[in-house]
Amino acid sequence: DADGSAAGLLCVFILFLDLGSKFHFPEKEQLLRIYENTLPGAIYQLQAASDPDSGTNSVRSYKLSPNDHFEIRFRESDEDKVPFLVLKKAVDREITTTYKLLLTAVDGGNPPKSGILNITITILDINDNHPVFSRETYSVTLQENCITGTVVIRVNATDMDEGPNSEIEYSFATLNSKVNEVFELDQATGEIRVKGEVDFEDAEVYKLDIQASDKGHPPMSGNCRVIIKIIDVNDNRPEIEITSLYKNIPEDSKPGTVISLISVTDKDAGINGKVICQLNKNIPFELKPSFKENMYSLVTKDRLDRETSSQYDITITASDLGQPSLTASTTLSIQISDVNDNAPEFVINPLDLYLMENNAAGSSIISVSAFDRDTAENAVILYHIIRGDGTHNDFSSFLNINSETGVVYSLQRFDYETSKMFQFHVLATDSGTPSLSSNVTVNVFILDQNDNVPVILYPVSANGSAEAYDADIGYNGWLLFSLQEVSDHSLFGLDRYTGQIRTLRSFTETDEAQHKLLILVKDNGNISLSATATVIVKVVEPKEAFAASDMKNAVKDEEENNYVMPLHSNDLTAQNLVQ
Repeated sequence: DADGSAAGLLCVFILFLDLGSKFHFPEKEQLLRIYENTLPGAIYQLQAASDPDSGTNSVRSYKLSPNDHFEIRFRESDEDKVPFLVLKKAVDREITTTYKLLLTAVDGGNPPKSGILNITITILDINDNHPVFSRETYSVTLQENCITGTVVIRVNATDMDEGPNSEIEYSFATLNSKVNEVFELDQATGEIRVKGEVDFEDAEVYKLDIQASDKGHPPMSGNCRVIIKIIDVNDNRPEIEITSLYKNIPEDSKPGTVISLISVTDKDAGINGKVICQLNKNIPFELKPSFKENMYSLVTKDRLDRETSSQYDITITASDLGQPSLTASTTLSIQISDVNDNAPEFVINPLDLYLMENNAAGSSIISVSAFDRDTAENAVILYHIIRGDGTHNDFSSFLNINSETGVVYSLQRFDYETSKMFQFHVLATDSGTPSLSSNVTVNVFILDQNDNVPVILYPVSANGSAEAYDADIGYNGWLLFSLQEVSDHSLFGLDRYTGQIRTLRSFTETDEAQHKLLILVKDNGNISLSATATVIVKVVEPKEAFAASDMKNAVKDEEENNYVMPLHSNDLTAQNLVQ
């Protein structure tokens, strides 16, 4: 050393024997992340165990806990053995999301020593699953006329992926304008709601194809069908359609004649669409069902008579069987056309005509009138006088008639004293085809007119008589007598009703031998007619006999209406001169 003292070198060799001390991994746990679509054969390096020993006590092998998907391999070098994890079978995150394995490192000591590494393998998701609906087909019923916003159904789909790959959006799979008008789909919740008018009559069933799509890249989707059956509500009235309508029907149509065809429909279904039809009462028509449902024939039920009713308003009422029932109605106006089935009629038959005699020739004497219950040409009436056989009782040749007006004219003057009564017949004929006719009897009674003056007859007895007659009747033939002139009013009198001449006193010597009487005969007509006669009364002595040749019933003087009557002078008392 430095101070000069002696020094020596001692070499000491120390031999350390490896007794197999415990080795370890750098980390207690190793985390791996593997995508589920990784193909088998993929290799992942693991931590190598560190061993301070050497020789036979160093790491001899690695062992992996039993599993189906992974195995261990290692690579040897001069210094160590490096383990690798190998994927031998594909993994599926939807089956197992995490694998926990144990890697054991074993040395060659005796007894062997080991170290453990916890391996946690997380399977990463890929978008390999499409959304799946809880049902392939959903069926639901929905009442028509439901309010907007009504939830029809909620569809639900799930996706076994995770994250965005499992986030689902709903949409209509097909574009259908009608569906889009009526329904809407919440893309987040899958709720189907009523958007527009739900009408059973527009569609009884809706078939909606719904698609659920995830948010993966690329996205995957699934589909389902929603069948919505619409429940009918009685919200439609029956509809009546009229076809082949005959508005004018002859009155001689037979029962069962078809007037019109009627079709009744109801847009509702089931009992709501069942319809019953009926007509208003008290009409000669009825509905006959056709072989087709809700088809009817409107036919005549009874005989028709235009003269009783010329028009019918037929109301057709259709009622469905829903609750409450809905009805519809329509009215048909049917005209009954005329058939010539009525002959002309006279209100009064026979007719009595009272006609004053001495009517003017060519003047009208009566107007006959008939009526016909038919119409138009069938009711146009022409009049004719039925001509007789031309005998003395046939006066038809003395008459004429206006064929259109029925006014009857006389062609001559009638005389009561010649004919007091006659009759004729008028025929009324309509213009129908064939024509119908009827006749009326006219009884003509000639009324007397004061057209005849009284006629004074010749005396019919020896004493004479004032007799007269009048061809008229009644007051016109009722005669009254009066003395218009007399030579001696005290001697003679006249019965005004009988025409008998009487002496009022006895004759005296001072009386004239001859007397003149003027007799007036007058009828009682409104305009009185009269005649006069002069009667000469001669007074003779009793002893003077009348010769037979001188005794005549009546001696007519040279003057007309002068009558000479002889009278005995001994007729001194009042007596009738005319018996």
